[in-house]
Amino acid sequence: MASLADQIEKYLRKLLTKYEGEVEIKRNQLASDFDCVPSQINYVLNTRFTVEKGYLVESQRGGGGYIRIIRVSLDSNRKTLKELISRIDGPITQREAEGIIDRLFDNNFITEKERDIMKVAVNRKYINVELPHRDYIRSRLLRGMLKTIIKHEDEEG
Repeated sequence: MASLADQIEKYLRKLLTKYEGEVEIKRNQLASDFDCVPSQINYVLNTRFTVEKGYLVESQRGGGGYIRIIRVSLDSNRKTLKELISRIDGPITQREAEGIIDRLFDNNFITEKERDIMKVAVNRKYINVELPHRDYIRSRLLRGMLKTIIKHEDEEG
């Protein structure tokens, strides 16, 4: 039997497929549908619909609040990279950064060599600073690298 989190994830993925990669839901309604607390919905969103896994999640809290999930396809090039950059505005973990870098490689935005260099640049071993400063530095480094990729795409395109 699949866990509740698995069931919620499966349901949301089905909605994303049905509505072509973008869905807007009410957190409380979804929690009610699955007979769980809204924090369970947050858990699924925070662990299974992350930027590094190819999703953008926007939320509006309050009575008329909603959650919008957008599946990001990196084949839309410059626009998607700009959106990704705008989402990386706070601290980012090494795992999250490496996930983004792997998606760039998997979608042919960067070469294997560039991927390896980028992963070294965001590695905690080389950013020898205590948390939380390390995650902020990693975020700035990754944003800079993404901006450079966009710049070179513009020059090549």
